[in-house]
Amino acid sequence: MRKDGRAFDDMRPVTLLPGFLASAHGSALITCGNTRVLCTAMLEEKVPPFKAGSGQGWLTAEYAMLPASTPQRKPRERSHQDGRSVEIQRLIGRSLRACLDFTLLGERTITIDCDVLQADGGTRTASITGGFVALAQCIHHHMQTGLLERSPLIEQAGAISCGVVDGQCCLDLPYEEDSRADVDLNLVMLSGGGYVEVQGTGEHASYSRAQLGNLLDLAEGGIRRLFALQRAALEEAGVDARVLEGVGR
Repeated sequence: MRKDGRAFDDMRPVTLLPGFLASAHGSALITCGNTRVLCTAMLEEKVPPFKAGSGQGWLTAEYAMLPASTPQRKPRERSHQDGRSVEIQRLIGRSLRACLDFTLLGERTITIDCDVLQADGGTRTASITGGFVALAQCIHHHMQTGLLERSPLIEQAGAISCGVVDGQCCLDLPYEEDSRADVDLNLVMLSGGGYVEVQGTGEHASYSRAQLGNLLDLAEGGIRRLFALQRAALEEAGVDARVLEGVGR
């Protein structure tokens, strides 16, 4: 039993509130325990120069932690981003680009913005899971307006953390566990079963192949539960079933 009373394979309570911002084409507030991230998706009629004339679109992401998201105030990243934020937003972008057929998007760009309101471990994985819900709503919005004839979504993406804490493989680490874990692993997975990213680090100890397999099994089980929560949130928000009809399961 862990300090918060969970079993080793239990996730923290997760809530997904779609349509959190009326002005965004898609949005979701995701809560994982005490971690809260606001994810939005906006479409623009332009692409980066390297995509111009290709007939294909693009997806990019930005990530930031608000000043009061941590116990000590985090300064705003006005003039430049720190390396951690750059790494995380690139991860979010890679993960959600894997969900799209860019030929169906046309020469348009979707930007996913992830703003951490409160951080207690797992902000990057929560951003990916919530970012997918915002992305699906954005596509629904533009199918409703007639801008998109078909949904470009071909996969569903989810992400979760796990690690070795006090010698035990555990799922979904809060900060208290993450800060002292011997091994820390983040997994990004698609609904079709493929992995986008495995970030596994021996922070204070090495780990065996058997432990790696155990961690991946834990993470996959958690992400499958997140897929169900994403679909339930989108259904609750009234997202057209056609948006997800081409998504691998």
